[in-house]
Amino acid sequence: MSDEEISIDEASHASAHVGATRAISRFVTETAYESLPAESVELAKRCILDGTGVMIAGSTEPCARIARDYVRAVGGVPEARTVGAESISAPAHLAALANGVAGHALDYDDSALSTEGDRSVLIHPTMQPLCACLALAEQCQASGADFLTAFILGFDVQVKIAEAIHPDHFAGGRGFHSSGTIGAFGSVIAAGKVMGLTEIQVCNSIAIAATMAAGLGVNLGTMSKPLNMGRAAESGITAARLASLGFDGPADALEGGRGFFEAFGGGFDSARLVPRLGSPFAIIDPGPSIKPYPCGVVGHAGMDAMQKLVSEHDIEPGVVESIHVKTGANVIAPGPLRVAHATDALEAKFCVPFQMAAMVLRRKAGLAEFSDDFVTSSAVQAMQRRVSTEVSPEIVALGKDRVVFDISLVTKDGRTLQQSSASSYRGGPANPMTWDEICGKFRDCAGSTVPAQNQNDLATHLAELESVECAARVFGLVSDR
Repeated sequence: MSDEEISIDEASHASAHVGATRAISRFVTETAYESLPAESVELAKRCILDGTGVMIAGSTEPCARIARDYVRAVGGVPEARTVGAESISAPAHLAALANGVAGHALDYDDSALSTEGDRSVLIHPTMQPLCACLALAEQCQASGADFLTAFILGFDVQVKIAEAIHPDHFAGGRGFHSSGTIGAFGSVIAAGKVMGLTEIQVCNSIAIAATMAAGLGVNLGTMSKPLNMGRAAESGITAARLASLGFDGPADALEGGRGFFEAFGGGFDSARLVPRLGSPFAIIDPGPSIKPYPCGVVGHAGMDAMQKLVSEHDIEPGVVESIHVKTGANVIAPGPLRVAHATDALEAKFCVPFQMAAMVLRRKAGLAEFSDDFVTSSAVQAMQRRVSTEVSPEIVALGKDRVVFDISLVTKDGRTLQQSSASSYRGGPANPMTWDEICGKFRDCAGSTVPAQNQNDLATHLAELESVECAARVFGLVSDR
């Protein structure tokens, strides 16, 4: 046996005696920018640009305005600025709260989907570590490389936790919203890395975040869903700061009896967690799904299929008699797209009949379509009533990691047109958006909120973020001052 094989075996034997919480803490503190794969850095830049754009767009939403009003009323030491419209200075944890709410307000932020058959959507993985990095970058004097390292580690840890926890945690089980519950770990890991916490402090911060974690799936379609994201971002920073001051918690907060995994899922698969940390990094596999549509990601394959059907057959809205959609229980109830008929823009994000109606009526579904004016229009309301949905046992049997749609459209002259979803949906890891496409989405999101020159400058700086000396200065381009 070679020396290298001995060292690997010894390392494995040692890690077997270290619990998950401590192992994560060690991984986070020992991982440096120089050890990150180049692919992970390039993917992180895409996620950060996309996440920042989505945050700007969401900053004009009513829930984001209310969150800023709350933060303004609470007050405190001005440590960080919110991104986008009506930017304010606030304590770091409250700035993260406001940015998290804005970033998830439109449900336009990316998702990570499982490649395992026992679960579907893992988490929205960008917003929590991004909000933490944004809130702490200035006072911690973080460089671009520091920012990227913290972001990638926060992304990795929270996705690995989502892969490891018993699937009962998700929709169809206990019904938690993982972007809120597990998302607290994405924020606390990013915060701890930016702050330079020690291994013991990171371990304590994970324990503190675990006891602050929250988020219910019942919130879908209301302002409280983006609140889950905002609270996750806020809790992570609070936990990291408490740990930095000496606050402690159990060293087995994740895996211990009555710990996070047991309380929130009924257990976890240890083989999916510690051995997979950074092997590969989650930002590479399963990777992010950057959204072309501002709604729940499991609906995108169906929207692509309907767009293809109406375009190829040149279907006008007036000829549609009925539409029937077969899909899996990982999509419609008990899955996340459980709204049967949308009456406002928030409900529309989780409503397959609306998504089909939008494609029939406009052959697209962007920010303009996911608006109260369009959703409540008589044409949309009438078209939704022509759409029916069904959970297909055959599709369910394929596994929760498969998102499949079979669509049948019947015309008024008796024709039946059928379309199945493609195996690789747009924006997913197998069919990713290009840098230029993400830049286009960013500019659409930034709109008139951020000057065009600032939009261009931010995209240019983010393309070379690892070389930037002061990350906070870059993101100051998208905060009103």
